[in-house]
Amino acid sequence: MEKVAGIGGLFFRAHDPKPTSFSPFPETTKYFGDPNKAWMVNFRVHDLDKMVAQLRAAGIEVKAPESHAGIGRFTRLHDPEGNPIELWQPA
Repeated sequence: MEKVAGIGGLFFRAHDPKPTSFSPFPETTKYFGDPNKAWMVNFRVHDLDKMVAQLRAAGIEVKAPESHAGIGRFTRLHDPEGNPIELWQPA
């Protein structure tokens, strides 16, 4: 069974993201998808393909993974309330 390896980050929208010790996205970011959702958690995984297959086998809708040079591979799913959850396999 594939398991989460750790937390890659907890991301949230902020009106003024510069004077904070976290790494917020701008309040207007489109990265989270639904503009009514204010946060997103990112989990690191060892094998993104295995994790996606496992989630889909359980009936969970997961987007097709995308690669980002030098960063790794990502995919997205949502919790029961529609909050985005990102899975990340580091490069």
